[in-house]
Amino acid sequence: MPSDDQKGASTPADIKKEIILRKPESQDGPRVHKLIAECKPLDENSVYCNLLQCTHFADTSVAAEMDGELVGFISGYIPPKQQNTLFVWQVAVHAKARGHGLAKRMLANLIERDESRDVQFIDTTITPDNEASWGMFRSFAYERRMPTEEFILFDSRIHFAGQHNDEHLLRIGPFNRDDA
Repeated sequence: MPSDDQKGASTPADIKKEIILRKPESQDGPRVHKLIAECKPLDENSVYCNLLQCTHFADTSVAAEMDGELVGFISGYIPPKQQNTLFVWQVAVHAKARGHGLAKRMLANLIERDESRDVQFIDTTITPDNEASWGMFRSFAYERRMPTEEFILFDSRIHFAGQHNDEHLLRIGPFNRDDA
């Protein structure tokens, strides 16, 4: 018989079932803004930017809901001159949904969509000190046997006037669509 502490406690499998992945909608803009503010060290953008992510880039972004609350979000887009690449802008997972593979589930959801059928690479930028992001993206690539490469894309001194850390580009792929 479960103790009082165990009653109602969600197991990792329960949490995975409870989280619904979907394309974001216009009304998600303020919710995304709030989620990102709660997920340090992510850079905050304006609510308007988040609204555009939820509308203009809905096909290449994903929202994760648990009990009606937004607990995860990935913003991404396919660059106009790189139709075979999904650029992942930000990955946000609320503390209450961490540790259950949600970020990797959201990434998989994005590359499984019809809109991503021509995608062969995932690109993202990560600051050198963001160990959680490095670990998640490398694990995602490793589990799918996808190669990775890395280089500095935006230099702190040149591109950010020393006001922001370097941003390293991590490229995953090319990958086999059958393994996605």
